[in-house]
Amino acid sequence: MTNNNPATSLYAQLAEPFPAEEMFDLIPNVVFFVKNSAGCYVSVNQTLVDRSGRKSKSELIGCSPSEILGSHLGKGYEEQDQKVLQSGQQLVDELELHVYQNREVGWCLTAKRPLVGKNGDIVGLVGVSRDLKLPDVTSEDFERISEVIEYAQERVANPPTLAEMAEIAGMSIYQLDRRMKKLYDLPTGQWLLKIRIDHASQLLLNSDRSIADIAMDCGYADQSAFTRQFRRTTGQTPSTFRKLRE
Repeated sequence: MTNNNPATSLYAQLAEPFPAEEMFDLIPNVVFFVKNSAGCYVSVNQTLVDRSGRKSKSELIGCSPSEILGSHLGKGYEEQDQKVLQSGQQLVDELELHVYQNREVGWCLTAKRPLVGKNGDIVGLVGVSRDLKLPDVTSEDFERISEVIEYAQERVANPPTLAEMAEIAGMSIYQLDRRMKKLYDLPTGQWLLKIRIDHASQLLLNSDRSIADIAMDCGYADQSAFTRQFRRTTGQTPSTFRKLRE
């Protein structure tokens, strides 16, 4: 039977595998990686090398995140990988606060997809994490929602509802979401989560306040709810994250 898939036909003509890794080397605000079924790197782009504090890709290949980033930073990534590898479900636009070995910190949207072998088994995964962009504060879109942005930022301890924010902006929730995505790459709900975790991370690193107090200051009813959300977003518990200042 003739295979009429244009992609298959093209790949068959290549002298070497399609160089996706090299293409991602040209995009400095995106981390790219492929991992095997054990969760170890088999392909990475230069951005991940740089942010891991390493000098070459060879230092990452065959290693797990914990071996590269240390157990404090790597464990959360490994747990997320195992969920994808075991469930076969892809992860799409997961909001994450990444902290690398070189102590670079940044917000990303992460996507991971399982790789299926010829026998139907999951043999690994491919993933990308793209940095959130900074909003253009000179744009008309930002001017339209600047009041509601300021309103929410001043009320981290008692976050407004989406309906409240839309009313202040004089828009529907859908219209507000569209502008937020255009400016921040995030819908309104995820942006609210981001500013709360941002505030919490700064308090954890720059103050000696108790985790319970920080949870209340960031709008969480109890410490356990805060810990669950913080761990999901950063891959670490608040107490582990606080150790990064040591």
